[in-house]
Amino acid sequence: MKLGARILKTGLAITVAIYSAMLLELPSPAFAGIAAIFAIQPSIYRSYLTMLVQVKANVVGAFIAVFMGVVFGNNPIVIGFTAVLVIMAALRLKLEGNISVALVTVVAIMEYTSDEFIFFALARFSSIFVGILSAFFVNMIFMPPKYEVKLFRNINSLTEEIIKWIRLYLRGTVEYSALKTEIDKLKKPINKLNETYNLYKEERSLFKKDTMERTRKLVLFKNLLLLNNTTFTLLKKLHRVENELHHMPKDFQELFRSELECLLTFHEHLMMKTIGKSNPSNDLEIINEVCHGKLELLKRYLKFPVNNLETDEELYWIHILPVVSGMLEYAEQLDHLDKLLHSFHNYHKEDANIKTADSIIQEQ
Repeated sequence: MKLGARILKTGLAITVAIYSAMLLELPSPAFAGIAAIFAIQPSIYRSYLTMLVQVKANVVGAFIAVFMGVVFGNNPIVIGFTAVLVIMAALRLKLEGNISVALVTVVAIMEYTSDEFIFFALARFSSIFVGILSAFFVNMIFMPPKYEVKLFRNINSLTEEIIKWIRLYLRGTVEYSALKTEIDKLKKPINKLNETYNLYKEERSLFKKDTMERTRKLVLFKNLLLLNNTTFTLLKKLHRVENELHHMPKDFQELFRSELECLLTFHEHLMMKTIGKSNPSNDLEIINEVCHGKLELLKRYLKFPVNNLETDEELYWIHILPVVSGMLEYAEQLDHLDKLLHSFHNYHKEDANIKTADSIIQEQ
């Protein structure tokens, strides 16, 4: 089991919340710790939004609990009915994601039976509020998430994995069933990448607007994700037409493999270019090779006669069409990413590279 930053921050937030409540001499500091558990989030921006929404939910819960406690007392039946009212109010105010913490506030306030009920309710509400604030400050100060590093590292790792399996496929060194298993395994990290990108997109400064550089990085990462999806889709198409490809004419197979290998090399070159570790002088040579191979492959495919579809060989050509189309789309996306990287490096020369884990360590 991996001990991640969020696990550590959850424990630290609980500790800070309880100590803060104790220093402020608030009753039942444990409720501050409970509130901190609900408030911890995977990103600073989400933590900020959660803090705002949870404060609203707690105000609603506290107001209804105080009113019901003053008018009807704290009978268990009254507490249950109050919980129903709080849930209805939270749903009405579109606070359904924070109903749990509002209900904790209700129970925390209505368990008291003394004459100083209003004072106690305010103190309990303050304890929960301290817990929410503690979670926000811990998330913002202690090990703040660096999703740019994590996102590029995961994209690069997944790209290498997909390219590896495509190359093994081209060399004919992987079994059909083994490739099918690996394709199924790759679906999970691809979905996780999209979640990480959404967190990176949300990660922003709370006190100033996003810069143009950051906006361009968002576009770059979006295109890197799209390119990964295209490469993965191409791998699935190759897997489906393995038999048909083997029945193609030898010259077509050689041209097909040569162009696909060239596209994979170009993809690797662009990944290195993203972090400033490639030689820009090679760009034109690689692009010319890709474009030449793409045109040759398309010309060779278009020579296929479409007069009739009576033989298996003619049907094989039809089945190969989605793969050829996928390769052309792959080439277009690579060319588009190359233009984006060229533009990014020109406009942001001082910090024109996506940060990697190594660069972060070196800066520190």
